[in-house]
Amino acid sequence: MATPQTQPQNELQIIRTVAAPRDRVFRAWTDAKELALWFHPTSEQTTLITRMDLKVGGNYSLEMHHEGGKVRKLSGTYRQIKPPEKLSFTWRWATDPPGVETVVSLEFQEHGDATEILLAHGQFPDAEMRDQHNQGWLGCLDQLQAYLDPGFVPSASVPACDK
Repeated sequence: MATPQTQPQNELQIIRTVAAPRDRVFRAWTDAKELALWFHPTSEQTTLITRMDLKVGGNYSLEMHHEGGKVRKLSGTYRQIKPPEKLSFTWRWATDPPGVETVVSLEFQEHGDATEILLAHGQFPDAEMRDQHNQGWLGCLDQLQAYLDPGFVPSASVPACDK
């Protein structure tokens, strides 16, 4: 369950506890094949990981395919990778205005058989963009929880890169 947080205009913070061990949750964020299966706000969407160079300074890129054919492209650079505790990366939609790049930071805290995810996404130019991302993250975290459920069955088979 997500814990509501007071949001400054240029940053959002979400705390979510998922029923899975920390190593498993970290792997879901850092393995291209796994990330492709859940990293989208709704189950009607699919994600194609086109690049994942998981090292500090390495780049990632992906495409979120929406029903009706709309495709949103996202890319960034990994800033911090500390398995299984922390992950940080830049975030830029292909449609963002020049110079707009935000930063996502994740911390994974072990709580027995569960993991608390502390997600911070900041450097938004305005509250509207922050709020749009907040809704997207809540949906993605719902998809992550469903993916980590032992009975998970993917809705579509989408190939992920091996880079």
